[in-house]
Amino acid sequence: MQANIHAAGAVVWRYAADGSGAIEIAVIHRPKYEDWSLPKGKLDPGETPVLAAVREVAEETGLHCRLGRYLGHVTYPVPGHRKLKRVYYWAAEVIDGAFAANTEVDELIWLRLDQVMDELSYPMDRQVVRAFTRLPAETSTLLLVRHAKAGRRDRYSGPDDQRPLERAGRRQSAALVPNLRAFGAGEIYSADPLRCVQTVAPLAEELGVEIGIEPLLSESGYAAAPEQARERARSLVSDTAVRVLCSQGEVIPDLMRWWAERDGITLPPARNRKGSVWVLSLVAGRLVAADHLDRSLSIDVGPTVTE
Repeated sequence: MQANIHAAGAVVWRYAADGSGAIEIAVIHRPKYEDWSLPKGKLDPGETPVLAAVREVAEETGLHCRLGRYLGHVTYPVPGHRKLKRVYYWAAEVIDGAFAANTEVDELIWLRLDQVMDELSYPMDRQVVRAFTRLPAETSTLLLVRHAKAGRRDRYSGPDDQRPLERAGRRQSAALVPNLRAFGAGEIYSADPLRCVQTVAPLAEELGVEIGIEPLLSESGYAAAPEQARERARSLVSDTAVRVLCSQGEVIPDLMRWWAERDGITLPPARNRKGSVWVLSLVAGRLVAADHLDRSLSIDVGPTVTE
């Protein structure tokens, strides 16, 4: 039986204010249920899980966060209904904001990792926190985007590198903007074909930044010098900025296979369709997680959270 209610939430974290480097996690109290849980909520119509996670955290906690790695999903029956609910979770670092009691949440407490398990009301929330603790809280993020729809190659009479986005592609590029911003996107790079540049142009305009052009990461550049292209992609990972890189369909699958084998991770199934996104999480330059948002910007099924 498939889930028919979809929701999203986060393990919201920060460093302790005492300078110890300890990680603290936000736990909320909901008076309606008299429970202590992680912030989460149902998707609005047409909303992606990514955007729902950010919105629900802000609504329930008053905190604005930057999403990091995907932690998996939990699925459970809704009491009193013949329905299944699936909740997608991300790690989310606090950027700013402050808690104020509201109609859904009357209290928020910050707990260290050695305290949080005893406070949470539900085993599934404890499973999500365990998934969070399997890797360091702080990771570097690179967002690897396949360009949006640009029509068929055989129907464009000009040079292929100048083939522009079609109307559906322009809609995809606009939809990417809030979803990439949810991960803190701040710098943008693109292979040189026009359709790649146009895919990230709306994001660049909103952020007020220039697009760095990366000829090595086009299909022709990658085919001519794959080792240089792979190392260039790795060099774009930053500890201080979340970078977006837009490339092409003959580049991304091979680059991801190479990177995963190099750093010893298993990739989730992904069709790498136009307008889709790989969210890459790295620690000390090593790829530790790779999650895929399909072209609708919903998370590909990915891992189920388990003990």
